[in-house]
Amino acid sequence: MEISSLLIHDIKTLWSEARRQAYTLVNRALVEAYWAIGRRIVEEEQQGADRAAYGAFLLRELAVRLSGELGKGLDERELRKIRQFYLCFPQRDALRPELSWTHYRLLLRVQDPAARTYYCQEAADLGWGTRHLEREIQTGAYQRLLATRRPGEALPVNRVSPVTTPGELIKDPYVLDFLGALPPTGYSESELESAILANLQQFLLELGKGFAFVGRQYPIQTDTRRFYIDLVFYNHILRCFVLLDLKVKELTHADIGQMDMYVRMFDDLKKQSGDNPTVGIILCADKDDTLVRYSVLDENRQLFASRYRLYLPTEEELRQELERERQRLSHD
Repeated sequence: MEISSLLIHDIKTLWSEARRQAYTLVNRALVEAYWAIGRRIVEEEQQGADRAAYGAFLLRELAVRLSGELGKGLDERELRKIRQFYLCFPQRDALRPELSWTHYRLLLRVQDPAARTYYCQEAADLGWGTRHLEREIQTGAYQRLLATRRPGEALPVNRVSPVTTPGELIKDPYVLDFLGALPPTGYSESELESAILANLQQFLLELGKGFAFVGRQYPIQTDTRRFYIDLVFYNHILRCFVLLDLKVKELTHADIGQMDMYVRMFDDLKKQSGDNPTVGIILCADKDDTLVRYSVLDENRQLFASRYRLYLPTEEELRQELERERQRLSHD
């Protein structure tokens, strides 16, 4: 007699789901236990006359005693992380059950509380794995989003409602370090486009939440001419089409005028009832801040120009780029 393949499939599915649920429950219990341990350590520290000295003594002695009784899982370094975990997340209700202790260890590296809250919420809401969360932190995703906001416009965290404006989703620069097939220099726009499509899943993650791919070299036809848009996406949160034009050189007036035309044409010919106005992003190798300031990009909330980087920038390089963008916006 032959065993049904459906039976094998069903048993494997049930077993895999049971293991996943067990892992989730164990992970949740571990995170909650670490939070409770951290709170207990902080409460004990607060009873010491010299809190700093007592705190150092307490963690050192706890590590010796606990390591002797429980093994190496709670050494002094781990106890410091657990204490920091409670101090960074003092509200138990704010813990996200979707996140593992490894997620939280990565979040503890983020010094800015607002940035930490942003990464925590995005990781939980979008199902980021720990590798993707680490990349978002390393590439300064929060700061890159914040850099495109005008003075007084804060990037929303603790969101009650989802993203409401295109500007809340646009980054500058975009980090495309996953496009490893491109040569260091001398590549064409077509080669950049092909490399993006070959790594589409990672590119969608870099774009941000809500993006779905629509087409490449998307044709748009008027009575007399046909034009081709490099890449077209739809964002289901903003409920609008997003057009992407790739430029391997510095941004020009002609590039801005071309995207402005594409957006107007798309709104007239392709936008459906219920869609919001089309958004256009020019993804360029570089841009002159003066050109941006005195072009339609300065006032048009549907047109954006962002740089891209093919390598992971250093903290200093990223800081300089973000500072340059903030200065440009402060002068507008």
